[in-house]
Amino acid sequence: MRLRGRDFVWGRRTYLMGVVNVTPDSFSDGGDAYSPDSALEKALSLVEAGADILDIGGESSRPFSEPVGAEEELRRVIPAIRIIRKSCDCPVSIDTTKARVAKAAIDEGADLVNDISAMRFDPEMAPFIASSGVSVVLMHMEGTPKDMQRGPWYEDVVKEIKEFLAERISFAQEAGIARDKIIIDPGIGFGKRLEDNLSIIKKLHCFADLGYPILVGPSRKAFLGSVTGIEEPKQRDVATLGAVAVCVANGADIIRVHDVNMTRQVTVVADAICRRHNLP
Repeated sequence: MRLRGRDFVWGRRTYLMGVVNVTPDSFSDGGDAYSPDSALEKALSLVEAGADILDIGGESSRPFSEPVGAEEELRRVIPAIRIIRKSCDCPVSIDTTKARVAKAAIDEGADLVNDISAMRFDPEMAPFIASSGVSVVLMHMEGTPKDMQRGPWYEDVVKEIKEFLAERISFAQEAGIARDKIIIDPGIGFGKRLEDNLSIIKKLHCFADLGYPILVGPSRKAFLGSVTGIEEPKQRDVATLGAVAVCVANGADIIRVHDVNMTRQVTVVADAICRRHNLP
């Protein structure tokens, strides 16, 4: 995959997607980068720490969150993308389920779309992705952010997620989206129980059978709090690193994370062990 003149060679090393939330209510860092200037400061610090992609989001997808209208989402993300693009050539992802927001973001210089609905929420998303030629992340989610944690249940979580992702891949290709433009994400924390999240990470290698690069987002999530007893999301960075190391060992291609600096150290070591990448 090529993004903004950079080649992403899957299987060679793990790439890092740094999170820039321009929302007042995200579960971990809501409000931290709410203004365009603070979003730029956050983005530049992530790039300096080693981020390969910046993921800009203007609508919280935390459990039980209320949806945000397109106008408000545009008001949040477009000034942030505009100012970041003027100062930074790092590839930018727009985290949205709305085709209108995705189009405006791409017009301002975003390079790919991270759609937590896997293009199910907006019928215009797939045609837009296909016609624009940008890349897309297809993520598994049970329900919507507002109701996804109300009694999720699976007989075989990995099997069922694989089947879902296979169906969305077929849908994307039928819509005209090229194979090399698709990334998959099993959706850690999105309509999953503790045991589901742990199983996904343990069996992450199973998703490689689908033949697409795998993005994983364990950063600071509630399942880590359940395991460690740490209630405050911002205090879960060390716990995140444990999950990241296992994700890399089990075949993750991209890790979406809040703290890029510490995560980069883990992925460099894990890649050296598992992929023999960048050894002296």
